[in-house]
Amino acid sequence: MARVELHRWPGHPDGFTRAERLGGSYELYFPDPLAGRDFDLSDEVLAALEDAAGDLARLDATAAVLTNSEALARLLLRAEAVGSSQIEGLVVGARRLLKAEALRDSARHHDVTAEEVLGAVDAMVWVTESVQAGEKLEVEHLLEAHRRLMAHSPNPEFGGEVRYLQNWIGGRSPAEAYYVPPPAQVVPELLEDLMAFVRESRLPVLAKAGIAHAQFETIHPFADGNGRTGRALIHLVLRAEGIVERSVPPVSLSLATHATQYVEALTAFRHVGKATSARARAAANEWLLMFATACSHATAEAARFERTAADLKLAWRERAAPVRAGSAVDLLIETLPAAPVLTLAAAAELIGRSQQAANQALTRLTEAAVLRELTDGRRNRVYEAPELIDAFTLLERRFASPAADTQIEPPSRPVPSTPRPTR
Repeated sequence: MARVELHRWPGHPDGFTRAERLGGSYELYFPDPLAGRDFDLSDEVLAALEDAAGDLARLDATAAVLTNSEALARLLLRAEAVGSSQIEGLVVGARRLLKAEALRDSARHHDVTAEEVLGAVDAMVWVTESVQAGEKLEVEHLLEAHRRLMAHSPNPEFGGEVRYLQNWIGGRSPAEAYYVPPPAQVVPELLEDLMAFVRESRLPVLAKAGIAHAQFETIHPFADGNGRTGRALIHLVLRAEGIVERSVPPVSLSLATHATQYVEALTAFRHVGKATSARARAAANEWLLMFATACSHATAEAARFERTAADLKLAWRERAAPVRAGSAVDLLIETLPAAPVLTLAAAAELIGRSQQAANQALTRLTEAAVLRELTDGRRNRVYEAPELIDAFTLLERRFASPAADTQIEPPSRPVPSTPRPTR
């Protein structure tokens, strides 16, 4: 039975705030285990979950542009990582993030904030490349995702390590926090229970993914990076259950738009008392309805972006005509959706051709106004596909609008400005 324990934070004389200096009481939360727990899902929630699962499956079956590169839809991987990080407060625009990735190996370029967001991209890439349908998920999958997420953070030593100290969310001490997770000594047991639920539950896949995410955030097992790892867990479940195999629905972008409701729904999920109580069941249904809606929204926007990227590729071929099948230009057009900002070395690696051939293709596409060179001089030249980045920016802006249309309702969080029309 879920419960809270009242504890006292002793305070510290050197604290910044009065609460820090004087200390105070706080409630330590102990969640119910998940394995073997019954969930009474309403007809409305079951219908929403079924619709969202169908949307995800259709996108996965029909997507072409966003799944035909070795990088496995890197743009939507970036979108998902950006959305996940925005919930954490790490706001990085598309151009800045893409440029940071293109220059990641350059000693002359170091963008700390972008590197932290790219850590989330790394974790998502690992999820999409390493987990297969039918795979039984273990705690180690979570630890590895977290390890990769934290690799480029200010505290890489936290990566893959379950916390051994008490943490909290909000405020400078537990006495000021709006939520205090369970104590460190029970975290390993709770993680084992969580992953047993993921492996054994017969709930609909999206119900399983949503509940697993909510429980993970409740446990808060790491010293840092819990939110982003918890959202990577959603994709681990979707991959292992086989509902998606080729695409990456940017669920976190949708959740980031409704961050207040997201936090409120997670808070309500943390019931006190029996899991069979009316309040506990209602809270689970409320959370799952929001989660299903986020999945459907993410799928619709991903499909829209898929169509936009396909149309752009057709336009680029017309502009750069004639384009011989299998040529360096042809291959580069195909791979641009995976790397809309790139260097000569990156282009050569993407298309599997020599740097000379890649350079000729870059020049040809620059002359056709498909690409634009961002830097002067011959060292570290960087090229971008501005139309694709603009489409990516519009995707972010639509996701940030609660109405999915910025003309109807403005963005609810910081987003890049509307792209200026090109002449």
